[in-house]
Amino acid sequence: KKLARRLLFDRSANDDHKRSILTKLKQQCGGQFTSKMEGMVTDLTLARENQANYEDYLRSNSAAHPGIDLTVTVLTTGFWPSYKSFDLNLPAEMVKCVEVFKGFYETKTKHRKLTWIYSLGTCHINGKFEQKIIELIVSTYQAAVLLLFNASDRLSYSEIMAHLNLTHDDLLRLLHSLSCAKYKILSKEPNTKTISHGDYFEFNSKFTDKLRRIKVPLPPVDERKKVVEDVDKDRRYAIDAALVRIMKSRKVLGHQQLVSECVEQLSRMFKVLI
Repeated sequence: KKLARRLLFDRSANDDHKRSILTKLKQQCGGQFTSKMEGMVTDLTLARENQANYEDYLRSNSAAHPGIDLTVTVLTTGFWPSYKSFDLNLPAEMVKCVEVFKGFYETKTKHRKLTWIYSLGTCHINGKFEQKIIELIVSTYQAAVLLLFNASDRLSYSEIMAHLNLTHDDLLRLLHSLSCAKYKILSKEPNTKTISHGDYFEFNSKFTDKLRRIKVPLPPVDERKKVVEDVDKDRRYAIDAALVRIMKSRKVLGHQQLVSECVEQLSRMFKVLI
C-alpha cells in the first residue's frame, strides 16, 4: 500500500528508475513477488497516455469542456490495493467534470466500469477572500465541502452531511481541518475546537495568509482518535451542565425523567444514544 501511494503521489522518480528497482527486486525475489508492482508502473504509463487522449478529446469537442481542468489516473483494479469508495454526493461543478470524462471514456471502451476513489483525489481551488485570492490545495472531500458555500452563506452540520452523504466520522474530520486547525477557511459557531451536530459554518471571507498558495491538510489518521476524544470530552461537560441545570430548576426528579429531560436538551447539540 505504501508503494502504491508513492507511485501515485511521488512525481520526482522517473519510470526508468522505477523499472530498474523492480528488475533488481525481481532478480532477488522472483517474478511472482513483483508482478503486481510491474502492473502498477505499467498502469501509470497507460494513465498518462489516457490523460493526453482526454485532453485531445476536449480540444476537438470544446462544447463538452466542463470549465474545470481535470486529471484522471485510470488504474486496473487487480494491481492496486483496495481503497474505500463512498457514494459521495458531488457538488454540481464536480458532477459535470465526472460526466464529461465518463463520456470520453465510453468512446474508448464499452466493457469497463469506472469506480471513482475520491479519497485519493486532490483539488486546487481559488478562495476569493477580502484581502486577496489564495489557491487552496485540498482533498476532493474538502473541496466538496467548500464548494457548498458557493450557493449558501451558512450551513449547519446536518445540512452538510445531507448534501454530501458522508458518515459522521468522515465529516467530523473534514470540518475540523477547515474550521478548527491551522487554516480556518470556515468560521464555526460556536467557536470551539471540536465539531458537534449543532454547529453552523460560514465561509470565512476575512481569512488571509502570507502565501498565495497553501495546502490544507487533513488530520492524520492517528490524530483522528484524538479529535473523537476531544468531542467526547466536550460532550461530557455538556451532559454535566445539563444535569445541573435540570436539577436546579426541578429540585427533585425521578431517574428516568431526568434522563429524558437531559436527552431532550442535548439533542439540539448532538445525537444522543442511550
